[in-house]
Amino acid sequence: MPQEQRNTAHTHDDQTAAADAALRTQETGADAAIDDLDAILDDIEEVLEANAEEYVNGFVQKGGQ
Repeated sequence: MPQEQRNTAHTHDDQTAAADAALRTQETGADAAIDDLDAILDDIEEVLEANAEEYVNGFVQKGGQ
């Protein structure tokens, strides 16, 4: 019986370690996605600061469009 308990504990530790590694991988991917999104938003902000009126006029519908 003690051997069986050790195997169960060992398996649980392996599963916990695998779950922790998967979580760290997801967090790293999420951090990279957030960094990419921040870069895109910074680019948009620069365009708007440079010439907001021209940017907005690109979205205004002309008669009949």
